[in-house]
Amino acid sequence: MRAHHIMSRRVLTIRSEAPVADAVELMLEHHISGLPVVDAVGNLVGILCESDFLRRSEIGTEHERNRLLSMLLGRERVASEFVKEHGRKVEQVMTRQPVATNEQAPLDEVADIMERRHLNHIPVMRNDRIVGIITRSDFLSAVAGPLTGTSGYSGSDNHLRRSVLAALARTRWQPIGLNVSVKDGAVTLRGVIRGESAHRAVVVTCENVPGVQRVDDRLCVQSTQPDPEDDYGGGDFASLQMEPSTLDDEPL
Repeated sequence: MRAHHIMSRRVLTIRSEAPVADAVELMLEHHISGLPVVDAVGNLVGILCESDFLRRSEIGTEHERNRLLSMLLGRERVASEFVKEHGRKVEQVMTRQPVATNEQAPLDEVADIMERRHLNHIPVMRNDRIVGIITRSDFLSAVAGPLTGTSGYSGSDNHLRRSVLAALARTRWQPIGLNVSVKDGAVTLRGVIRGESAHRAVVVTCENVPGVQRVDDRLCVQSTQPDPEDDYGGGDFASLQMEPSTLDDEPL
């Protein structure tokens, strides 16, 4: 998926010279937490977020710096904080040079930027114009579709078992001596695996195979601490493709 697949196309903006009071009223009225700021010709120059109002003189949360601390921080920083906390125009309060992306950017790159930069909003650009905005809630909406939709799977249990084995074969946390049986879309897992995180990952891998209705987890979890005679835990993982079915398997 790409940025334009999930972005909100109706983007409210505000001019940089507008009063802060107008920006606050606009954000509250439309229930938005991020407001792109543009100049007279429509170029993106900043963004106004809820976090920009955490430190404000109106509510007594502005920084209180004693003389020594002010000297250590430097005049520029203290003066900049004062402007942001007391400013009456949007340009005095906004976050300048906001991080933006383009509408063709892969969604994983957008997610990576937002995660690394701790961003809740990212404007989407086409050349120099804003064509959309992506928020964390847009990712939530995008995830909702696949999770709530039906898989439409109508294959046999034998085919589903092969799909589960293939999915597990691509992971790094394969159980040892894995035994998989499937009946009416329900997958039963038996075997030995080291570590609780790897254990949960195996179950999640199976749950994400299209057609799996539920997972009956009967795996035995061993400690991740190696035995004294073992080297890094000892032993190799069994090949999933080569692992024979046991007598416990339901007929497929």
